[in-house]
Amino acid sequence: MIMRALITGIKGFVGRHLAQLLLDKGYEVWGFTRMEAQDSVINNCNLVKVDYSNEQLLINLFNDIRPDEIYHLAGQSSVKFSWSNHLDTFEGNALNTLRFLESLRKSSICKEVRVLTIGSSEEYGGVGYSDLPISESVALNPISPYGVSKASVWLMAKQYSQAHGMRIVHARPFNHIGPGQGQGFVTTDFATQIVRIEKGEVDPIISVGNLEAKRDFSDVRDIAYAYTLLQRKGMPGQAYNVCSGIPVSINTLLQTMIQLSKCTSICVEKDMSRLRPSDIPVYYGDPSNISRTTGWQNKITLNESLNDILEFWRKKL
Repeated sequence: MIMRALITGIKGFVGRHLAQLLLDKGYEVWGFTRMEAQDSVINNCNLVKVDYSNEQLLINLFNDIRPDEIYHLAGQSSVKFSWSNHLDTFEGNALNTLRFLESLRKSSICKEVRVLTIGSSEEYGGVGYSDLPISESVALNPISPYGVSKASVWLMAKQYSQAHGMRIVHARPFNHIGPGQGQGFVTTDFATQIVRIEKGEVDPIISVGNLEAKRDFSDVRDIAYAYTLLQRKGMPGQAYNVCSGIPVSINTLLQTMIQLSKCTSICVEKDMSRLRPSDIPVYYGDPSNISRTTGWQNKITLNESLNDILEFWRKKL
């Protein structure tokens, strides 16, 4: 029997990698997108344009497609964007998730299908050094609009699981990087600047924000694999960190990418406009719960991931 998966936000950074992984595993893959389906570059997937405010459309799609697994990736994914776009962030993450779950609850597959909702480490927000590494038992204290919106996704996932018997597992990924990520994220911003320097388009100067902050980075391909394991082995109504457990400074990312570049004389300049409100010095997670439950751990090294990011932008720019 061929397994059938439905991915919301399939055109996004993680959605594309997850779709390819599932196709490679022999799944039939369906995707929801708010853009025109024919514009997709995702091959061998069945894409459907959706309007999350149209409840009956969603109910009909769930009943017709009848997926075995649903990965709810759709939403606004940038912390930086959320500070200047509060309403769009809550619309894309919280309200559309509520519409999604309520439509699924009213469908004929609500108690059969396994659902993975995607949150974020930003749900934990302001934590003290005594809470590091951050485990799932740490109280949620989001400090960005994005973090609040993702904490709302978790509370809805938990409530629908408990109140309606729906098989919903919640993932809390920490920072994920890799080829194909859009602008506005640290490794992409570094990579695009480096590649333009390599091509001689700009002076060999990289503008940066806070380089001292330490974060927990995993490759998107490892993250996608973790999601497939959580679908099969995660406990409904529970949340799982998806992380490496290793804090890495932004400066380490930058210096590694400079070393991997084809230009040996790159200068670094601080750009105050790149500094983010409420930047926490050190932030990393505890992956022991997902590792114990599924056996998952990162396989792609930081150097491999950063090199693949540079290669992606060398071809794209």
